[in-house]
Amino acid sequence: MSNQNLVKEICPTTTQEWIKNGALLVDVRENDEVEVLAYDVPLILNIPLSEFENRFEEIPTEKDVVMVCRSGGRSLRAAGFLINHGYNSEKVVNMQHGINRWVEKGFPTKGDTSVVLGNTTSNSCCTPTSGGSTSCC
Repeated sequence: MSNQNLVKEICPTTTQEWIKNGALLVDVRENDEVEVLAYDVPLILNIPLSEFENRFEEIPTEKDVVMVCRSGGRSLRAAGFLINHGYNSEKVVNMQHGINRWVEKGFPTKGDTSVVLGNTTSNSCCTPTSGGSTSCC
């Protein structure tokens, strides 16, 4: 549990800046999930969490890396794993809320976004607040 304190988390909007600066996205969702809906970014590597311990060394240590998944939980675990295995905590971050928020924000994807948009809840931080303003990362 304390491993999670080592992982910096960023929102999808900040992730866009990291991507513009050449960061690699590492998607830890399973292959069948990625086949349905994928991030559409220039640098992405899919290493399912079920294979992560055996394949994490495919991730370059010198590159900025944003860990991603569906909602942010699996990628947070994977980011903590990397940091505990020698990766720089300034270069490895987790994207909060995963592809769910990515799709809500309208960022580029490949595939069927209805798998996310059909399952969103009104508890999102991107929903209007009682004062009429919108709170969003």
